[in-house]
Amino acid sequence: MKVLSLFDGISCARVALEQVGLKVDAYYASEIDPNAIKVSKKNYPDIQHIGDVKTVQKVDDVDLLIAGSPCQDLSISKKGRLGLKGERSGLFWEWVRVWKAVKPKWWVLENVASMPKTDRDTITAELGVEPVMFDASLVSAQSRKRLFWTNIPFELPADRNIQLKDILQPPAQVDERMVMKNKSFTLTSSYAKVSASPAQVEYSVKRKQRTMVKVGYYGTDAQANRIYDPEGKSVTLSANGGGMGAKTGLYRVGTPAGDVGEAGERVGPEVKNTLVRIRKLTPIECERLQSLPDNYTEGIAMTNRYKVLGNAFNVQVIAHILGSLATPTPSGIP
Repeated sequence: MKVLSLFDGISCARVALEQVGLKVDAYYASEIDPNAIKVSKKNYPDIQHIGDVKTVQKVDDVDLLIAGSPCQDLSISKKGRLGLKGERSGLFWEWVRVWKAVKPKWWVLENVASMPKTDRDTITAELGVEPVMFDASLVSAQSRKRLFWTNIPFELPADRNIQLKDILQPPAQVDERMVMKNKSFTLTSSYAKVSASPAQVEYSVKRKQRTMVKVGYYGTDAQANRIYDPEGKSVTLSANGGGMGAKTGLYRVGTPAGDVGEAGERVGPEVKNTLVRIRKLTPIECERLQSLPDNYTEGIAMTNRYKVLGNAFNVQVIAHILGSLATPTPSGIP
């Protein structure tokens, strides 16, 4: 298979192709972020990097064209967003130019589900297919809603019920720089479970399997200071997010006062601050949220690891979409 990946990032599409057993004969990558290119080259030295999407010309005999065009001007987190008229998200039109020139057999375009309806309709009209909203929470521990326009037929998978707690590293492996030092953690009133009815408890459990569960905040209730339960999903990884929970969100990985400790004892308020650990996620945990191998992004600065991961595809999402292109194994043959 000959692949052309625009806005390639750290080549998560290549990882997905490998996971579903699709042989890659040639993989051309258009990317300009030097840190992303470094990660890509470390993991796949055979990838042919062809520079800025604006300079990409026709590539012959492309089987698969894939891209996640920039979302910065489309995302709801951007104040005064300009949509497809913005400098970054306007690069969608470069995708269209290459798509028309290459005429690939198969193609996939991804972008944020929170984009304005007018921009969504513009993309749909240009590409001639309706998008499918695929939340990575179905196949990973991360809540990450994305729209996919593609000519590859696929159905959404069953929920694998993966929670954040399933991918966390043991405390001994976590750098203490990840842990918040200030003792200002405040539980939300909705966290209390003592008086909850069986129906409310059942609802809470089901909800945790589907989405993020906010349990408190750190200092103020600003978005970057919100704290989530590891029994739910993580928030969406961000390449450019700021604040205390910059790029990963904040998570309670200790035992709040009033809960039952590991030995079965009731934890009192006097020991609350010694047991509660509020921290960001490690780069390895973020790699797991994107369904990547541990240390896939190792070799660049930690801040840049978070950034390139925030810009990346979720590998299992892409693998699911591309899976229908893989040759089925004949019955009875291992």
